[in-house]
Amino acid sequence: MANTKSALKNARKTRARTLRNRPLKSKLKTLEKKFRASVEKENAEEATETAKALSSALDKALKKNLVHRNKVARKKSDCAKAISGLSGKSKPKKAASKAKEEPEEKPEAEQAAEE
Repeated sequence: MANTKSALKNARKTRARTLRNRPLKSKLKTLEKKFRASVEKENAEEATETAKALSSALDKALKKNLVHRNKVARKKSDCAKAISGLSGKSKPKKAASKAKEEPEEKPEAEQAAEE
């Protein structure tokens, strides 16, 4: 137990803050579980809606310093990857990009102008 007046006050403040923050952190966990469940069902519409709600809640929690900014960025990135994975299943992958291929030959007019 705390011995000084300031330590007692800090204990009271910590208890009050914990009680205030607990429902918000619980809400974040619930929203993430809902998002993961919709991704497992492969329901793109529901996943998109829950991702928006989760992203908004994460931003609000960040604003109140409940979670670290890197954690928020990581969670939002994970959501985006999961959603793109859902929408990408129905579409075929694109072929290799043109940047990796050999450069195209210049037309004769441009070659003559360079000389």
